[in-house]
Amino acid sequence: MRVAVFGGSFNPPHVGHAMVAAWARWVDLADATWFVPAYHHAFDKALVPFDRRLDACQRLCARLGPDFATCDIESRLPTPSYTINTLRALAEDHPGVGFRLLLGADNLPAVHKWRAWSAIEAEFSPIIVGRGDHGPEGAPRFPDVSSTEIRRRLSSSQDVHHLIPPDVLSAWLG
Repeated sequence: MRVAVFGGSFNPPHVGHAMVAAWARWVDLADATWFVPAYHHAFDKALVPFDRRLDACQRLCARLGPDFATCDIESRLPTPSYTINTLRALAEDHPGVGFRLLLGADNLPAVHKWRAWSAIEAEFSPIIVGRGDHGPEGAPRFPDVSSTEIRRRLSSSQDVHHLIPPDVLSAWLG
């Protein structure tokens, strides 16, 4: 079995995340896509509580179908959450499963700050996707939807129904 590990803050998860996760499955890069919300962000990013983000991811996965799941492994690992530790723990817990990291190109400028990025590249062959006009040459590009924009819109009482399903938003809001 091949699993695309889609890690992130998911603060909140949205239709852009759903498109990327589904694409990895549809183009046969993986047999399943697992959403892995960060338990404690390595760069101390402010996040809503883990349980709410996990619930929101579970609701999004339920909409996507049986090839999509949410994994809470980071809640059982030491903090802060480092991607290499998460991927290695998944590989240890699921022998015989081939894991690949599914990663937005917006993260690429910061990978020099990540713990063991070269090991991630060597062991978990990242699948890189772009957003909007950003992304490496040849990477697939998805609509420019961001959790930051959703939070900004919510704080100014703007509509977000086209960016996040209502049940997912409700779980994230608590």
